[in-house]
Amino acid sequence: MGSNVGDSLETLVQAVCLLERKGIHICKVSGIYVTEPIGYVEQDDFLNMAVQGETALDPQALLERCQEIESALGRVRKIHGGPRTIDIDILLFGQTRIREDRLVIPHPKMGERAFVLVPLREIAPEIFERLQFSIPPQRVGLKYSCADVTMRLQSCGLSFLC
Repeated sequence: MGSNVGDSLETLVQAVCLLERKGIHICKVSGIYVTEPIGYVEQDDFLNMAVQGETALDPQALLERCQEIESALGRVRKIHGGPRTIDIDILLFGQTRIREDRLVIPHPKMGERAFVLVPLREIAPEIFERLQFSIPPQRVGLKYSCADVTMRLQSCGLSFLC
């Protein structure tokens, strides 16, 4: 997940809380990283994080829930790769592989993005190892630790061990 418009920290926290409320049980959260934009670079830095969840939803229904949450948090799609209040991507869904117009799993650009790989490595080192990606040379710095994120998530009743 990523955000670079408005109160990005609060938006990410709200997104995690909404995922939990919408049928995605959040098992792990990463810290939150400040990262440089990729592609369209004339914009503010992003805050990015990763979450690992479990759900009874199928991948298409999960995508719909993620997009509902993006809309509820003010996401407007103006410029491809441009500034956004929230972006929630599905990176992986177990061993499932999907290639459709609206949904590709595994996420096709995951291996090109340090802002994805660094938080993924934090919450799922075994998956990161299995994928055999190298982290690209992009600026990624820890802004809020997992413990900081966990404290903020207590406001909506979520708690995790880091």
